[in-house]
Amino acid sequence: MRNPEQTKATILKESANLFNTKGYKATSLSDITQATGLTKGAIYKHFNNKEDLEQQALRSLGRTMLDLLGKEIKLAKNYESKMEVVFTFFENYLLNPPYQGGCPLMNSAVESDDTNPVLRQQSFGMLVNLKSSLRRVFENAKRRNQIKSDTDIEQMVYVFIATLEGGIMMSKLERNNDAISNCIAYLKEINKGLMI
Repeated sequence: MRNPEQTKATILKESANLFNTKGYKATSLSDITQATGLTKGAIYKHFNNKEDLEQQALRSLGRTMLDLLGKEIKLAKNYESKMEVVFTFFENYLLNPPYQGGCPLMNSAVESDDTNPVLRQQSFGMLVNLKSSLRRVFENAKRRNQIKSDTDIEQMVYVFIATLEGGIMMSKLERNNDAISNCIAYLKEINKGLMI
């Protein structure tokens, strides 16, 4: 007898990798049964339908991303080391990805923008969580006098996330780390200008 929780976790892991690699629309239930070694019936025992599986898989990818990043940020001692964690996390995306297929935020946002409003809403939620995490780093640094008091935190959140995500997209397309490395080098210069 299989462990239901372990079976569900396997389905989520394998389908998340497929969705993030092949795309949500392009991944068929047959792809998922092949990857998991389970029947469609076994999958439907744990998920209402493919859309339910897509949503839970994206939530799982988002949790993985934010948990890995959040854990390392909490361990860092000050603003500079916390930002170094963020830069390292994004720079390692292509070399040592935490999941297959690249950034789940970018992948799901691009694919779901006009065609899947529920998935789009989940992508938006992932973005909100990423923005909140980065905003907390800036706010705490400002409160502790580690960055300049006139730092526009909202602007920095947008600039940093857009630059990092854009760098990932370009590096993935170019199949090398040049874009993300250059983007991070630029953000490090901005960061030096913020610090006291």
